[in-house]
Amino acid sequence: MSDKRRVVITGCGPVTPVGIGVEDFWSALIEGKSGVGPVERYDAANFPTRIAAEIRNFPAERFFSTKELKRMDLFCQYALAGAILAIEDAGLSETDYSPERIGVIIGSGIGGIETLEKQAEILRDRGPGRLTPFLIPMIIINMASGLVAIRFGYKGPNTCVATACATGTHAIGDAARLIQHGHADAMVAGGAEAAITPLAMGGFCAMKAMSRRNDDPAGASRPFDAGRDGFVMGEGAGIVLLEEYEHARRRGARIYAEVIGYGMTCDANHITAPAPDGSGVAKAMELSIKESGRPLDQFTYINAHGTSTPLNDKFETLAIRKVFGDSADHVMVSSTKSMTGHLIGAAGGIETIVTALVIARGAVPPTINYTDPDPECDLDYVPNEAREAAVEAALNNNLGFGGHNAVIALGRV
Repeated sequence: MSDKRRVVITGCGPVTPVGIGVEDFWSALIEGKSGVGPVERYDAANFPTRIAAEIRNFPAERFFSTKELKRMDLFCQYALAGAILAIEDAGLSETDYSPERIGVIIGSGIGGIETLEKQAEILRDRGPGRLTPFLIPMIIINMASGLVAIRFGYKGPNTCVATACATGTHAIGDAARLIQHGHADAMVAGGAEAAITPLAMGGFCAMKAMSRRNDDPAGASRPFDAGRDGFVMGEGAGIVLLEEYEHARRRGARIYAEVIGYGMTCDANHITAPAPDGSGVAKAMELSIKESGRPLDQFTYINAHGTSTPLNDKFETLAIRKVFGDSADHVMVSSTKSMTGHLIGAAGGIETIVTALVIARGAVPPTINYTDPDPECDLDYVPNEAREAAVEAALNNNLGFGGHNAVIALGRV
């Protein structure tokens, strides 16, 4: 990989149910704080699942004018807020790069569904003449990337990814590739989601994919635990600033971690279920480790996809054992979805941030709500309490409906 330019993470913009901005977010994770509670955004009384990880008191006024808010779906608000936070966190100035050398890749699994639902009601009740002229720009997934570019004047590569729950990781991996091959010097990348709505939640309920532990919201997301009964919906954005290493070093940027590998595969197996033997995500892990050029034993932490669904957690455990063999017992594996819920298209962005912070800060956040071990999930899941650990290299795994697998390998510079 010596012919490729090096790529580093210099800015992180988490917008999550447990914290907004690096410090609040990281503190909550290390404390094992759950962001799950009863749904407040709509009346969920008739839904089988009545809990979610909502962002409470989102400070929209910090990021947007009243006029802007009327033209953006919530998922775009989260995306742009995350981008602003990442750029601020990186200390990036307007003169650090030519606008033509900075690009954006931000994706979403579902996009502007809140706007779509509300406007569908207006169409039904009041007719087409009462629809907002901003309907289409508010629901299309690529608008998140477009709004970030418009806000900052970035004229480099600009696109989006929509691979369900693998979206954020694909976006960051694809953005890193563009820098590696010289198409850009810096990229804003990640994912955003705002799907705590009646239609989206109702759809996942119909699939019987979500936890029904309504009487215990904080304990509902319990990845790898024998009592897990489905995922908990979350919302927010995870956006990072990627830079070419030499550029970042010359401007004196603080570096969280280096993107040392990226693997992506498809199970080609089922529309929702992972491959039963974990082979798809295992191959993506192997590809990312191979690209890194680092020895297997240097990878001592994995931020697992860990959705708290019966099949995902079992098959991901098999995949990790397939890749690491006997040494899998010495790898720390945690699912921060136990605290944030599952942010769908934003999950990979948030969890890449977590993985970078693990390397930068020498601590591993726990998998909370782990009380009843499952014999088929037999790894070190860092149960319930954070752990101090010096991690040189780590993986972030994400899997999406349709069989999409994405894995990013990060390392200490």
